[in-house]
Amino acid sequence: MPRRYSELYISVRNALRAAGVEAADVEARLIVATASGKTTAQLLRDLTLYGTDEVERRVGEMLSRRLAGEPVAYITGVWEFRGLPMEVSPEVLIPRADTEVLAGEAIAFLERRRRDGRVLDLCCGTGCIGLAIADALPRAHAVLADISGDAIEISRRNAVRNNLSGHVSYLLCDAMKAPPVSLGSFDLIVSNPPYIASFDIMTLDASVRDYEPIWALDGGEDGLDFYRAILRNWAGALRPGAAMMFEVGEGQAGEVKDLMRMAGLHDAASIEDTRGVERVVAAYN
Repeated sequence: MPRRYSELYISVRNALRAAGVEAADVEARLIVATASGKTTAQLLRDLTLYGTDEVERRVGEMLSRRLAGEPVAYITGVWEFRGLPMEVSPEVLIPRADTEVLAGEAIAFLERRRRDGRVLDLCCGTGCIGLAIADALPRAHAVLADISGDAIEISRRNAVRNNLSGHVSYLLCDAMKAPPVSLGSFDLIVSNPPYIASFDIMTLDASVRDYEPIWALDGGEDGLDFYRAILRNWAGALRPGAAMMFEVGEGQAGEVKDLMRMAGLHDAASIEDTRGVERVVAAYN
């Protein structure tokens, strides 16, 4: 006989905890909700109801994939970023809490400078940064740019999912090369580029190394190739008084700030994440 949703949830949570999954509670909710075709809010509402044999089968399949190491976001196909549901797939990185720090700083800057500013989200992936900005500042316009056509399509679907299509546009481009002349200028350029040193890729957790797109992680020999290229090629697209903001890897903030200064930007500063790591660097034109 099928179990109640509450029993399914507890069973999945306990299996994940036993496997050492830190966010077992959250992941169990996502797995059971997705398997039953519900949102997490609907699942919480329906915990006392009974599932079906088909729901139990789907839960079992998803749990097996998670226990084998596959990230839960790729299993469920969705992940939340600053309250916005984001479609994800193995073609894009999974949005992380670290990147919410960058989005928050970007929003705060535009609130101070220009709430209807023009923003470029370079190496956009899911589009999570630009879409979070557009959601918080409805008068702003974000250009979501990536070298991957798959990423552009996913970011487009995420804009539709969050009713933000009218606030964004899209650009298929290579961040390592100069922008199209017709692109124009921006009040803010934000980027979470690949920043893992090539040699360190194989030391990453298996859930990242074996499932997430390596091309979106590999930042070259020292992890700084994209920062150098973006500052060399894209700083000219900043309007007077505009900002450029990057997410950086642990221990990279000082070097990236130096690169920003060498590119002619000023007042380079870093912002810490919740663990006290310098996670975001910003400088101004």
